[in-house]
Amino acid sequence: MTNNSNPSTASLASGWLHTARFLTTAPELHFLPALDVPEFAFVGRSNAGKSTCINTLTQQKQLAFASKKPGRTQHINLFALGKQGLTDAVLTDLPGYGYAAVPRQDKIRWQQVMANYLVTRENLKGIVLMCDPRHGLTELDEILLDIIRPRVEEGLKFLVILTKADKLTRVEQTKALSIMKLQAGGGEVRLFSATKRQGIEEVSLLLWQWAHPTPSLSAS
Repeated sequence: MTNNSNPSTASLASGWLHTARFLTTAPELHFLPALDVPEFAFVGRSNAGKSTCINTLTQQKQLAFASKKPGRTQHINLFALGKQGLTDAVLTDLPGYGYAAVPRQDKIRWQQVMANYLVTRENLKGIVLMCDPRHGLTELDEILLDIIRPRVEEGLKFLVILTKADKLTRVEQTKALSIMKLQAGGGEVRLFSATKRQGIEEVSLLLWQWAHPTPSLSAS
């Protein structure tokens, strides 16, 4: 894997994510505004560390709402990225799924909303899946992978973030990374720890590159 990052690019990516600000919230898809900038959705089961990851990447302690009752936050939250008045991308926080205390009908309803979003959202350019490597992919994660596979094959960017990496030994981290690379179906995989500041720069750079792709040098 080549790494074309440099300190100035890393600083640019970090500063860009720090501009994140609340845009809108929607209980259903039809309430979402039509946008023409790239949208990157953060998804994952409840307790996978999604809110912590978003807040760490944007250097804002309370940008993403972490409910004291996981699975209760059932809205799609959009955050604008870019200088004020010059939004060049949107970060979308999708509700956590799979929490046992949520009524079954609410789970099914939300799964349908999320599936529709992932399949039909036209400006969706990338998906970031949070996974606690101590538990691996759950059945719901596998369902999500099946839903997005056709779009990934068509060019949708895909990243799996292995959260809470500080809970693993170095050997366990290496093993978890290898296993997930096989399961990610061509997607990127990164280890991440808000506590140890691990993976923050790598993920920030990747998101920046997704939003600001450089023209292919081989294009004629």
